[in-house]
Amino acid sequence: MNTAASSDLLTLVFGIFGVLIFASVIGYVLQRRFAANGPNAAVENLNARIKAWWVMVILIGIAFIAGRAGVLILFAFCSFAALREFVTLINTRRADHWALASAFFIVLPIQYYLLWAEEYGIFAIFIPVYAFLLMPIISVLRGDTERFLIRIAEVQWALMICVFCASHVPALLTLTIPGYEGRNVLLIAFLVIVVQLSDVLQYVWGKLFGRTKIAPNLSPSKTVEGFVGGVISATLIGASLWWITPFTPFQAGVLAFIITIMGFFGGLVLSAVKRDRGVKDWGNLIEGHGGLIDRLDSVVFSAPIFFHIVRYWWSLS
Repeated sequence: MNTAASSDLLTLVFGIFGVLIFASVIGYVLQRRFAANGPNAAVENLNARIKAWWVMVILIGIAFIAGRAGVLILFAFCSFAALREFVTLINTRRADHWALASAFFIVLPIQYYLLWAEEYGIFAIFIPVYAFLLMPIISVLRGDTERFLIRIAEVQWALMICVFCASHVPALLTLTIPGYEGRNVLLIAFLVIVVQLSDVLQYVWGKLFGRTKIAPNLSPSKTVEGFVGGVISATLIGASLWWITPFTPFQAGVLAFIITIMGFFGGLVLSAVKRDRGVKDWGNLIEGHGGLIDRLDSVVFSAPIFFHIVRYWWSLS
């Protein structure tokens, strides 16, 4: 990471810490105010979320400081943990154990090794082509055909969401952008900040002004007012963060708008999966947030789109 990137990253980190400190103070004040009336579920949930954000921001910051290897290790771990959460909710039988073992201990490590080696050509097709064909072959050799199509489709979906899509976040480090050398980690920061803030702001706007539910059967807390307010707010924030990207303010705003829209639909799709399985959260890894997929659902849908727009934008310019 060059000097300019380090300076921009430090500025960004101090800004994020400032926001978290402000949020922590608000959480403390609210807790003291409602303490006389006994525990308040909303305030306790808010403070749990703030504490979880402190942990997540610190871990991401350490990974950024560690450089390319640190970022790859962090997201490889995230993919492993997310894949584990996904697999616990899908239909599997004894005949699928070898396929699942291959997903965890062969496909996932190879995908991240290809990123380390910057082999974009095979990285882009390894899971959609080779793993897509490998998984059913391994399962069918066990001779169990009961619900075979459902079982193998769910394993393939788990790999696509938790490994293929998630790996496009650290894949941003492999992009070659003229005049932006050594600063690619800031693209990851831009993506994660905009998408995660969009989620938070949609929740806040929805609580303040939400009246019209978008998909009550999928996510009762999502409203039209929250969606519009959150997307517009996150788009403006993305435009204001143009200085950490190779884009103009207008271009950064357009990209922020696209990834917030994709993040919203990612949340809806994975909420549908949870409803189909009759669960509220993907897991309980992160206090106040649920499972890791509950925090990555927006990112995994927006990351591949963001990566390819940026990649082809600069290759065609």
